[in-house]
Parts: sequence; C-alpha cells; structure tokens
Amino acid sequence: MNNTAQDISSLDTAVAELLRDVSQKIVLPRFRSLAPDQIENKAADDVVTIADTEAEDMLAEGLGKIIPGLPIVGEEAAHADPAILDRLTSSCWIIDPIDGTNNFASGKEPFGILIAMADHGVTQTGWIYDPVSGRLCTAHQGKGAFINGERVTARSSGHSPPVAAISLVFMDDAQREATKQHIAPHYSLVDIPRCAAEQYPRLGLGINDVSIFERTLAWDHAAGVLWLNEAGGKAARMDGTAYRVDEHGRTGLIGAATPELFDELAARMAAMENGF
Repeated sequence: MNNTAQDISSLDTAVAELLRDVSQKIVLPRFRSLAPDQIENKAADDVVTIADTEAEDMLAEGLGKIIPGLPIVGEEAAHADPAILDRLTSSCWIIDPIDGTNNFASGKEPFGILIAMADHGVTQTGWIYDPVSGRLCTAHQGKGAFINGERVTARSSGHSPPVAAISLVFMDDAQREATKQHIAPHYSLVDIPRCAAEQYPRLGLGINDVSIFERTLAWDHAAGVLWLNEAGGKAARMDGTAYRVDEHGRTGLIGAATPELFDELAARMAAMENGF
C-alpha cells in the first residue's frame, strides 16, 4: 500500500467523493422514506434496509475502481457469506454502508458510513462520514487524525466524574449487573448513540470520556479505533492489547479520550472481572 503524501491525498479525495456520491444518491433519499417491506430483521435487535444493500453495492463498485483487485469485506456481504471474513487476514477494504441502521430505519439520527483499509489484520486508513452534516473524519496510520481536513487532537470532557457512554444491551445478565455495581458509580453515564460512526467522534471531541463496546466487528470499529488512536486518545482491547480486524470472534473494547482515562476504566474492568 502506498503511503506518500500525494498518494494519501489522492486516496482521500477519491474516497470522500465516493462517500458523498453514495450519500446523495442512495442514503439520504431513503432516510425517512423507507417502506415497511424495505426493512428486514437480520438478527435480534438488528435490522437491514434496502439502503444498506444498495449503498454497499455502490461503495464496493467505487472502491473497486479506486484500487482494482483489492478484496472487499462488506457487512451485508459477510452476513450472507461468512467466508468473506477470511479476507480480513490479508489486505482488504472494510465497509459498513450504514452504521446505526436501527436509527436510520426509525427515521432518526445518528447514522454514518464507515470505510477502512486493513493490511493483515491491522487498520491502515479509515473514513467516518456523517451524511447529514457532511462531517468526514479521516485517519492514516502514523499520520494523525482529521475532521474535514483539519487535524484534531482528542480531548476529555473535563467533567468529574468522567462521562461514560456504556451500552448494557449486548451484555449478559451477570456482566450487566456487575457493570452497574462496580463501574457505573464512578462515572456520569449517558446514552449511547447506537452508532460507532458517532461514538468515536464523541470520544475525541470532548463530549464523552470513555465508552465500552461489547461487540467489536471490523466494519463497526476499524475506522473509529484508528481515528481515535491517531487523535491521541486510546482505543484497545480490555487488556490494553491492540485491536485487530481479523479477530472477529473476540469481544470487548474500550475507547477513551485520553490514555489515562483508558487505564482507569481498564483497571476497574479488570478488578471487576477478577471479583475484586
């Protein structure tokens, strides 16, 4: 994968144009205009819409033109054929055509489009696009994090106790009760947006300080983890090890506005797991 300044600029321009094109032609026209038969239950508490499948097809076609031959891992394609996940072990594109589909299908924000490029399990580049506001978060490994072309540095909210966006939805009963008892009292809890394309920017922009993610699928987290880390925050596994996109069977991830906030929450989580 090329990484010169010219290559990066050209890649960013091409992907940004594709994101805007897909948003204008498919995503936004479908927003609040879906018919009941254009929304399907994919799994418990998880839906897919015609906009997801159409957007993924257009994104895949466009990315195939940007870098011909690079394998593609799309959320909906992988749902239909889990063997596609094997591509995550090599070089590939990763697509979440509409992140926050439950919100989108309900006619509310936030939702976004996530694209990443990974090489042998490690994310190299990432784009997080909000079709409604036009906010585009970009990151390239070792090159920093940007919003609409301006470099950003992650910052905490400054609140005491820190602001924590923690979802209890995907935890089992024991995890949920333990979290309520041992984690929640040390933080100011807020609702999660149910959209990684919104949650990661919130962690970098001083809105939320920490967040716990139970499910860590590549299309949800590849771009966001890279962007937050490049901004100077920290996103990693509960034990501090780096997030890899090819560990698709693994759960648990912490995102934090600063490494110190990460360490504090990770220590509390470890103590909880070990029964204090």
